[in-house]
Amino acid sequence: MQKKQKKDDKHLVIFEEKELRRVWHNEQWYFSISDVVEALTQTPNVSDYIKKMRLRDAELGKGWGQIVTPLSMETKGGKQGINCSNLRGIFRIIQSIPSPKAEPFKLWLARVGQERIEEIQDPERAIVRAKKIYEQKGYKDDWIAKRMRGINVRNTLTDQWKGRGAKEGFDFAILTNEIYKGTFEMNAKQIKKFKSLSNPDNPRDHMSELELILTMLGEATTTEITTTRNSKGVPELARDAKEGGQVAGRTRKDIEKQTGKKVILKDNFKDRKLLKSAKAK
Repeated sequence: MQKKQKKDDKHLVIFEEKELRRVWHNEQWYFSISDVVEALTQTPNVSDYIKKMRLRDAELGKGWGQIVTPLSMETKGGKQGINCSNLRGIFRIIQSIPSPKAEPFKLWLARVGQERIEEIQDPERAIVRAKKIYEQKGYKDDWIAKRMRGINVRNTLTDQWKGRGAKEGFDFAILTNEIYKGTFEMNAKQIKKFKSLSNPDNPRDHMSELELILTMLGEATTTEITTTRNSKGVPELARDAKEGGQVAGRTRKDIEKQTGKKVILKDNFKDRKLLKSAKAK
């Protein structure tokens, strides 16, 4: 099984030499359902297969409206509304496909489910697994230690946000951008563009150790300000986030003044990994 992205089209991925169309929507990738089903079943009539699959799996058919999101995609006849789903919905559909090609996904889902249950029983397992993933990707131990610490600082802050009236998703994005802007004078989208990252990339996974430290400072300061003021509601939390980010921003400017160098770098981990591989050859 091989899956890779075409260099000339970020809206296509390849699975078993079959193109899968996708579109970025609500901060995540949505995939063409018909493309996925056709790739896994090799059916000559994908529409008919999907119709029969929904009839065969009554629960899937019942929840189809929650799984499917019609989105505009390129077709041979130009842009049209295509039934799409995010990864969660795609995995649910895969569970209903009796195909050898679907089996690796089903086994993977079973393993992930087991790991999730283990993490609920013992939350420390999630931290250990995250550390191993970063190690496998080639990150250095010092960087991983700071990233793990940053996750803890972030979770402390988001727990405060949740308990004070902010909702995960849109509200968290607004508040996080206030911290980023105060710290780096760029929001998350601008940081991604500056570092040449794609939509799903987490900017923190491509920060230097110093960038991570400043992000932690902004978030830890925001937590302290919020709890001291007992702030509630998004407007008050946004004010705290802005001020917390500005504390980190002043520190960044002081570092730049003392060193004569910019703190935030254009390079990302992907670039560093490529450079490292090139030197090894």
